[in-house]
Amino acid sequence: MPDDETQTQTLNRGGAARTPAGPPPPQLSGAAEAPAPWLLRLIAVGLVLAALNLRPAITSLGALLEEVREGLHMSGSVAGVLTSVPPLCFAVFGVMAPRLARRFGAGAVVCAGMAAIAAGLLIRPYIGSTAGFLAASALALMGIAVSNILMPVIVKRWFPDRVGTMTGLYSMALALGTALAAAVTVPLTGAMGGNWQSGLAVWAGLAALAVLPWIVLVQDRTPAPGQPAPARSAAASGPSASVSGRAAGASGQASASGPAEAPALRITRSRTAWGLACFFGLQATAAYITMGWMPQIFRDAGVSAGTAGVLLAVTMAMGVPLAFVIPRVAARLKQQGPIVVVLGLCGLIGYGGLYLAPAAGAWAWALLLGVANCAFPLALTMIGMRTRTGAGVVRLSAFAQSTGYLLSIPGPLLVGVLYQHSGGWGLPIALMAGLMIPQMVAGVLAGRDRTIEDEC
Repeated sequence: MPDDETQTQTLNRGGAARTPAGPPPPQLSGAAEAPAPWLLRLIAVGLVLAALNLRPAITSLGALLEEVREGLHMSGSVAGVLTSVPPLCFAVFGVMAPRLARRFGAGAVVCAGMAAIAAGLLIRPYIGSTAGFLAASALALMGIAVSNILMPVIVKRWFPDRVGTMTGLYSMALALGTALAAAVTVPLTGAMGGNWQSGLAVWAGLAALAVLPWIVLVQDRTPAPGQPAPARSAAASGPSASVSGRAAGASGQASASGPAEAPALRITRSRTAWGLACFFGLQATAAYITMGWMPQIFRDAGVSAGTAGVLLAVTMAMGVPLAFVIPRVAARLKQQGPIVVVLGLCGLIGYGGLYLAPAAGAWAWALLLGVANCAFPLALTMIGMRTRTGAGVVRLSAFAQSTGYLLSIPGPLLVGVLYQHSGGWGLPIALMAGLMIPQMVAGVLAGRDRTIEDEC
């Protein structure tokens, strides 16, 4: 398949999947058996259902932000805090995901993540206070954060020969869930009597559905493909052996990559790593400002609430086809700077249109900003291309994403403060457009044809 060919090219370029020289690592007790076809199908269903739930908590709130503000008596600044909660949670809780996966298994952590999303989405509309709403939102976002980090891990462990196809599948499901929540939250709210609490809580049902396949996977003890089966002995039988098997499976290829490489890689010395972290953070800033505030910009310009939600859905839906196209194009280029510049220019034109004629050209601006927001799959692609080793991929991914999400926290908050104190959208939109310039600079720096191992 073309996607798999692209993934192979990317890994060969970056070197993350190269076999180290010398003899292979010793096996504990023979080779792992191939998983049953029904198990792979169940994992695929679980991945799709989980991906569908990774953004509705954010985009459904964006569609009803005005009603939530009025219902909870929020100021613009507090609403800005609310739109800054997603990147904060992703930065804080995402760091915990690898450790939790090693201890409990990736499937168990994703299962708990889906349960946390369902609980948070069900509780937050009815809690009756701004602090409670923020706390329940944080619970849902915690589940999203750990699941978001572990999705690529699960794909690589269970579908090593179809990484491109499965990554495209869950990326498409993620974009679909994002767009779906933005488009139908307002109509659903109207159909349920105009109650914004019900319009937000309904998405808890989708998260509860996603828990079901992962419950089965929590109980599964089949070793992941390409990993050794856990050792069995008379002394290591019973419950303790099951725990050891889960730990070995969760560690996966990370342990096989060679713990000796890790201390030699000082990633903070790499300009490429810092460039990629800044690029990731600035594109995340733009994405969360868009998801949190774009419907309100259109509504304040005279667009109806339902149409504003659909416009946000259009912006998010651009990620469905471009999530396939952009990584394939990026993998064929030695330098990804030209793609970064094209996406940045689309963002600048889109923000310029929002400033000059938000209602008249609403559909064009939504499309252009949707293209600009596809810097996310480009950033993920560059993580694989800027490393040569498995340890490098893990370190660069953790550094770029955690640092990037931390950098993105002030953006949505600052937009809320500017909106409240200026009484309009001129200054906030100017800020959004201005941030595209350093995003392009950082992206060009991160897209150079080099690896972090050469710089550390």
